[in-house]
Amino acid sequence: MRKLVVIGSINMDVVSNVAQFPQPGETIHSRDAQFFPGGKGANQAVAAALAGADCSMVGAVGLDPFGSTLVASLEERGVGVSSVLTKAGTSGIAIITVNEEGENYIVLSEGANGRLTEEDVAAEVNWDGVYAVLLQNEIPWETTQHVIRSASKAGVRVWLNPAPARTIPHEVFPLLDTLIVNETEAGVVSGLRVEDAASAEAAAASIIGRGTSNVIITLGELGCFYGNARGERFNVPAFRVKPVDTTAAGDTFIGAYAAACTEGLDTEAALRFATAAAALTVTRPGAQSSIPAKEEIVAFMNT
Repeated sequence: MRKLVVIGSINMDVVSNVAQFPQPGETIHSRDAQFFPGGKGANQAVAAALAGADCSMVGAVGLDPFGSTLVASLEERGVGVSSVLTKAGTSGIAIITVNEEGENYIVLSEGANGRLTEEDVAAEVNWDGVYAVLLQNEIPWETTQHVIRSASKAGVRVWLNPAPARTIPHEVFPLLDTLIVNETEAGVVSGLRVEDAASAEAAAASIIGRGTSNVIITLGELGCFYGNARGERFNVPAFRVKPVDTTAAGDTFIGAYAAACTEGLDTEAALRFATAAAALTVTRPGAQSSIPAKEEIVAFMNT
């Protein structure tokens, strides 16, 4: 099995459920509060490990009580944690308030994620035997750019999920083997509005034209679109399920896709596997607690 490295964020999601959002200065009662280990990097690492990948995580937590819980959540789900550093200060924390309509307000404190440096990564990562590195946008961009350059120079595939969305410098595109984005992120990166398969194809073509070899655009209920520099284009439809909580669906898709690729599945089969994994995730509450294992995904695909 080929190795996968995920470099990114590790957060504790603190979720409070309310009837309606408070007005400025108002105090209201929450129906309950829940704690879910999350963060895009950690979620994707968990999804990859549960889907069968030999996956390790590079990131940082704080000295607060959440730090050990976040590391334990990764380790319990099969992620290598020897390169998860402990930094002074707090861990990354997302304060999430959800109302009866399912709308949410999120306040993100980056904590230790914002203190993960180029030097940290250089000291922790050895590219020997690594098939691909998976990156997001919840650690400093300078650190992410360093990883992109270093991995590309070492011949390691770079898979980037630029979330939260941001523009990407022109010189970075040729260093990316695969860019994985949703409609909003695809729009920011390409400068084109994305709302269906046709507009996704146009956005993918624009990104590929800048030097990236493969582009995957997730489209929610419409599944996902794939395009590459060789001219291959196709859609993979979504699985129909009744959603309960969409948290971590995108991260699950990405981690499961990465795992399938490390096991040698062709692109279309890997994307179908990832789409099934994401569908299962939305039928369960929480972030890492909602991510399915490989056996569940395979069984779901065969029903």
